[in-house]
Amino acid sequence: MKQSFCKFMLKLLGWKAMDPPASEPKCIILGVPHTSAWDFIISWFYYNGVGGKASVMVKKEFFWGPLGPIVRWMGGIPVDRKKATGLVKQIIDAFNNSERMHLAIAPEGTRQKTANWKPGFHLIARACNIPVYMGYYDWSKKEIGIGQKIELTDDFKSDIKRIRAHYKQMGVVGKHPELFTTGDDLD
Repeated sequence: MKQSFCKFMLKLLGWKAMDPPASEPKCIILGVPHTSAWDFIISWFYYNGVGGKASVMVKKEFFWGPLGPIVRWMGGIPVDRKKATGLVKQIIDAFNNSERMHLAIAPEGTRQKTANWKPGFHLIARACNIPVYMGYYDWSKKEIGIGQKIELTDDFKSDIKRIRAHYKQMGVVGKHPELFTTGDDLD
C-alpha cells in the first residue's frame, strides 16, 4: 500500500522515477543538488515508490514524543550532529549493525550554497566497504534516480572532484538553482 501511495504521489507531483532501488543490501546514495527541504519529500516518495527503503540521518531532537515513531518509520536514524567525528562513527556502527541499509546523504551538508562538500559519506563507504551511488533530483526535468555507481579511492579530494564533475556534466538543477554549485563557480 505504501509503495502504491508513493508512486501515485510522485506522479501527482509530476516527477519521473528513472531507476529502481539499489540491488546491494547496503549502500550510500548521494542526494544532489540539495537546495530545499522538499528534496527529502520527493526522494522519500521516489525510493518507496520503486520498492526501496532508504534511511536518512535526522537530528536526534526530532525523535521526541509522537514524532519519534513517525520519523523512524520514514527511515530516520537519530544522530547527534554536535559531535562531528562521532557522527561518522554513529553511522558506521548503524551499517555494521544492519543486514540491510540504504543511506541517503546530501554531501553538500546544507541547503545553502557551499563549495565544501562533506567527506562523511566517503569515510563511511570506505570503512564499511559499501558502494556509493550518485543519486540526483533534477527539478528542471522533474527526474529522480540513484544514478551511477562510483568506485571510490583512498583520495577524497580526487573522488569529490570526479563526483562534482559528474553532476556538472549532468546539468542537474535544484529547486533553488542559485543555491547549488559544483564548486568551480565559487573560486
